[in-house]
Amino acid sequence: MSDLGQLIGEVHAELSVRLGEGQVANYIPELAKVPVERFGIAVATVGGEVFTAGDALEPFSIQSISKLFTLTLALGKVGDGLWSRVGREPSGNRFNSIVQLEYEQGRPRNPFVNAGAIAVTDLILAGYRPKEAIGDIVRFVRFLAGDEAIVIDADVARSERDTGFRNFALAQFMRSFNVITHPADEVLGVYFHHCAIAMNCAQLARAALFLAAKGQNPVTGHSVVSAARARRINSLMMMCGHYDGSGDFAFRVGLPGKSGVGGGIVAVVPGVCTVAVWSPGLDANGNSLIGTAALELLAQRANWSVFE
Repeated sequence: MSDLGQLIGEVHAELSVRLGEGQVANYIPELAKVPVERFGIAVATVGGEVFTAGDALEPFSIQSISKLFTLTLALGKVGDGLWSRVGREPSGNRFNSIVQLEYEQGRPRNPFVNAGAIAVTDLILAGYRPKEAIGDIVRFVRFLAGDEAIVIDADVARSERDTGFRNFALAQFMRSFNVITHPADEVLGVYFHHCAIAMNCAQLARAALFLAAKGQNPVTGHSVVSAARARRINSLMMMCGHYDGSGDFAFRVGLPGKSGVGGGIVAVVPGVCTVAVWSPGLDANGNSLIGTAALELLAQRANWSVFE
């Protein structure tokens, strides 16, 4: 696998000339401060090796990538009953659209749009105070990554709370349909905090590795989810992991992946590895522009695809 380290180094060098492209998520003030020129790649293999290039060890706000982990946690807590609250279909609309939510009577289209992730957060909050639920989510992410150093960026969480008016509207609308059952400010307090988890590419690649190994962490041997559930989470990432850019990502990259407006993307190569990329400049759909290009090149050159 030493050639894998060489490959990501080559891809990083090749795309570094494009740094500065895209637009940072300036509607969240703290994210607007992140230099657009940052770019990191990390690969974690099922054999336990980790390869990095560029800014792969610099923490960043994982934003909507956290929805992958909260979905996994909620499925462990309530099982397939979750799907009575949240659908499993691609949205075709912006990640924070309220139009589709109204049309479908408060039931979010999937767990990766904002409304769906807020509904998932409501399920995690059941039986907890908000601080306990936040602690549970952080402990779970640390467990997956095998790293106790992972924390929440309090400044980002505060910035999201202060500007998250549309998310408050989504939550209140869903509560009117009993899709969420806790007060909106409590649910969103937990939601904003888990979106503000800060991780680097190496930590993120390790945290998602169970999805490349049939639900088991291949490094520690811990079972995270069943093989069947891992397949279903991967399929949801393939269909819905990049919002209304999910089809284009599947076409170009051919791997399950989840993006965040902090510029991160994590992708799964079943049976082989996970790849995490970070570059804050976003495309029109809110996905990392350089990060997507990097994953496309890696998939082509390593011959990775789930469509073979």
